[in-house]
Amino acid sequence: MLRKKVLDPGIGSRLYNSFPNDDHRDQVEWRIGKLAAACGVSNDTLRHYERKGVLKAARSTNGYRSYPGNALSRVQLVRMALRLGFTLDELGTVMKEREQGGIPCRRVRALAAAKLSSVESQLADLRLLRDELRRSLNDWDERLAKTDPSEPAGLLEALAASRTNQINGTSRPALGRRNLKRIGEKP
Repeated sequence: MLRKKVLDPGIGSRLYNSFPNDDHRDQVEWRIGKLAAACGVSNDTLRHYERKGVLKAARSTNGYRSYPGNALSRVQLVRMALRLGFTLDELGTVMKEREQGGIPCRRVRALAAAKLSSVESQLADLRLLRDELRRSLNDWDERLAKTDPSEPAGLLEALAASRTNQINGTSRPALGRRNLKRIGEKP
């Protein structure tokens, strides 16, 4: 019995096919469905981009959206900027300034620097959280080793006790509400 190799995805994979953008390099205008498919996003995403001012569409007499030929590269730019942490509102403001003849390069750079600063702050908070989790796990391992399996070890209660010690200044650095909120937890 022959089995297909796991590392060979077959001729239907992207490895053997051209990239989606190659077929559309000379596109003059786009309908919403074709643009969405070429970009790998939904029609609703493109409509949302329009509402936020990062993508423009003309309307035909029958009401269909018609995007310019550069819409594919515009959506790709937006997607990459979103991955870097820019918001659609920020991008809309910057693109509007560009379209009005302004040069927002320094503002774009300042926005990116602020995003880097925020990421570095989040990383520091995550390191504190990681260290706190390591300490808690070590403490819990010791508690579990000393506790009969049929008895509760009071692991969560130990967290409250460690927090009380932090407040009294006798133990570990605290992960405050500000830090938890920053890394995705709700207060």
